[in-house]
Amino acid sequence: MKLASALLWVLLSALGAVALAHVTGLVSPQEKVNGLWLVVAAGCVYVLAYRVYGRWLAKQVIELNNQRVTPAIRLNDGVNFHPTNKYVLFGHHFAAIAGAGPLLGPVLAAQFGFLPGFLWLVIGAVLAGAVQDFIILVASMRRNGRSLPEIARDELGSITGTATAVAVLFIVVVALAGLGFAVVNALYHNAWGTFTIAMTIPIGFTMGFYLQKFRPGAVAEVSALGLVLLIAAVLFGRVVAQSPYATWFEFERPALVWLLAGYGFLASVLPGWMLLVPRGYLSTFMKLGVVFLLGFGVILMAPTIEMPRVTAFAGGGGPIIPGTLFPFLFITIACGAVSGFHALVSSGTTSKMIEQESQAVVGYAAMLLESFVGVMALIAASVLIPGDYLAINTNLPADTLAALGFPVSRIQELSQVVEVDVAGRPGGAVSLAVGMASIFAALPGMAGLMAYWYQFALVFEALFILTTIDTGTRVARYLIQEMAGRVYAPFRRINWLPGVFLSSGFVVGAWAYLIGTGSISTIWPMFGAANQLLGTLALCVGTTVLIKMWKSPYLWVTAAPMLFVGAITLTGSYEMLGMFLAKAATLSGSESFPLYLDAGLVVAVAILGLIVLSDSMKQWYGYVVLKKPFTSSEVIVMAGGGATGRVQTAVHNDEERGFRIPPGGGCC
Repeated sequence: MKLASALLWVLLSALGAVALAHVTGLVSPQEKVNGLWLVVAAGCVYVLAYRVYGRWLAKQVIELNNQRVTPAIRLNDGVNFHPTNKYVLFGHHFAAIAGAGPLLGPVLAAQFGFLPGFLWLVIGAVLAGAVQDFIILVASMRRNGRSLPEIARDELGSITGTATAVAVLFIVVVALAGLGFAVVNALYHNAWGTFTIAMTIPIGFTMGFYLQKFRPGAVAEVSALGLVLLIAAVLFGRVVAQSPYATWFEFERPALVWLLAGYGFLASVLPGWMLLVPRGYLSTFMKLGVVFLLGFGVILMAPTIEMPRVTAFAGGGGPIIPGTLFPFLFITIACGAVSGFHALVSSGTTSKMIEQESQAVVGYAAMLLESFVGVMALIAASVLIPGDYLAINTNLPADTLAALGFPVSRIQELSQVVEVDVAGRPGGAVSLAVGMASIFAALPGMAGLMAYWYQFALVFEALFILTTIDTGTRVARYLIQEMAGRVYAPFRRINWLPGVFLSSGFVVGAWAYLIGTGSISTIWPMFGAANQLLGTLALCVGTTVLIKMWKSPYLWVTAAPMLFVGAITLTGSYEMLGMFLAKAATLSGSESFPLYLDAGLVVAVAILGLIVLSDSMKQWYGYVVLKKPFTSSEVIVMAGGGATGRVQTAVHNDEERGFRIPPGGGCC
C-alpha cells in the first residue's frame, strides 16, 4: 500500500508538472493554451501542497495535539462556543472567507495577461494565504478564541493592537466600496438582474422566519425552499424585464448606490437570523455548486484561453488598472492569494467551533479552495476575446481599444445573446458573468440559454457581494462600537440601539461615498492595498506567535511572505499616492477632493504598515537575539487536567470586549 501511495503521488506530481509546462509556455509556446491545463495544474498543486506542506506545518511547526482541550469544549455556551462536525466546520469556514474578492480580483488582473495572475493565485495561496489563515486560526484557538486585534494587543502591545484595529476598519470600508461598485455597474439599466437580486432579500427573510419561527431545525426544507425561490426569481426576472413594469427596476448608478446603502444598513441593524444568516447559508450552496459546475464545464468543453500569457500592459498604462504588473497585479488579485480579512474569520468564529485541534487544518484547506475559485474566475474572463474583455471593463470606444492592439470583436453579439448591453460596465462582475455564461451555454443542451446563464451568473456574484456587504457592515459596526466604547461605555453594548444606528450609519455612509465618488481604477487598488496590509499584520502576529511557541527556527514560514506582502503594500501605496495626486492636480477643487481623500487614505495605509512592521521587528529582535523574557496569552489545557507550565496564561472572559464576526458572510 505504501508503494502504491508513493506511486500515486509521483504520478500526480508528473501530471502537475506537465500541465504547468503547457500553462507557462515551456511546451508549445506559440499555441494558445487550453483552459483544461490551468484546472489540472492548479488542482495538482493544491492537493500536493495540502498533503506535503500543510501536513508539515500541522505536525512539525504548530504541533496540533488532540489531547489539548479546545475552547469549543471548555467554554461551550451553545451560542458562540460550540463543538462542530469537521465537515460542517469546513463548510462554515469556506462560506465565511469566500466572498467576491476571488471572483473580481483575478478578472481585473487579467488585463496583465493570464499567466502572472495564475501563478500568483496558486503560489501565493500555498505559501502565504493558507499559511496565514491556518496559523492565525490556531493562535486564536489556543487563546480562548480571541480576535486578531485582541491577539495583536496582547502579544505585541497597544501600538500594534491599535494599528491592527484601525486597519481592520479601513479594509472593511474600502472592500465594501470596491465590491459595491461592481454591483452597481452590473445592475444599472438591467431590470432583469435588479429584479432578481431584489428578490433575494424577501427570500432571505422567508428562509429566516421559516427556520426560526415556523419550522425550527428543518434545514433541508428551508434549503429546498430557498433554492426553488431563487431559480423562480431568475426565470421570472426575464418576464418582468419584458413587461411594462421593467422601468420600476431600471435605475441609474446614484439610485443604486442609495439602495445598496439602505440594504447594508438594514442588514447591519436587524437580528442576524432574520436576514444575514439565511442569505449567507443560501450563498454557500451557490458558491460551491456554481464553482464546481464551472470547473466541470471547463473540463468537458476545454475552452481556449484567448487572453495572451502576458500583455503589453505589464509595463503600465493599462485601461483598467493603470499601474505596472508589480505591485498592481498582486494588490488587484488580493483575496485569491492572500487576504487579511480571512484572519478576522479565523479568529472570529471558526476558532470557537473546533472540536479537536487536528480539525484546524480547515484553515489551510479552505484557502486552497478559495484560490481555486479565483483560478476559475480567471479562466472565465480569459476565454473572452481580449478586445471584448476590455470593452466591457472600460468606457473606451472601440477605435481606442483597436489602437491599443485589442480590437473589439463580438461585443454587439454578446450583448444581443445576453439581452443586456454589456459594453462599458467596469468592475469585473459583468465580464465574469459573460465568460461564465459562455462556458455554461456551450454545455450539451444549453444552446440558446445564454441570457439565462448570464443573469444566473450575476445572481451568483451578487450573492457573494451582498453577503459581503451585510456581513462587512456589521463587522465594521462591531469594531466601531468596541473602539467608541473606550470613550463612552454604552457603545460597547452590542445591542445598544443608539450605538447600533450611529455606527452602522457611519460605515454605510463611508463606503457609499467612496462608491459615488470613485472609480474601479481608484477603489480596487486601495482595497487591494488595504487587504494586503491586513495580511501583513496577520503574518506579523503569526510570526510573534511562533516565537512565543519556541519555534524560532521556523520563523521564515510567516516572515518571508510577510516581507513580500509588506513590500507589495508599501510600493503600491507609494505609486497610488503619486497617481492620485497627479490626477487631482488636473481637476477643479470640488472634483479633486475625492482624489485627495483617496491619497490621504493611501498614506494612512502606508503609515499603519510601517508602524506595525517596525514595532514588531523591534520586539522580535529583543526576543530572538537579545533573549529577553516574554509572556504569552496562550492557554493550554490538557485532557485529564494536565497543563504546561512553559507559558504565562492570560484568560479574558469579558464578553463585551470580544470582537465578533457573524457567521456565513465573507469578504475575500
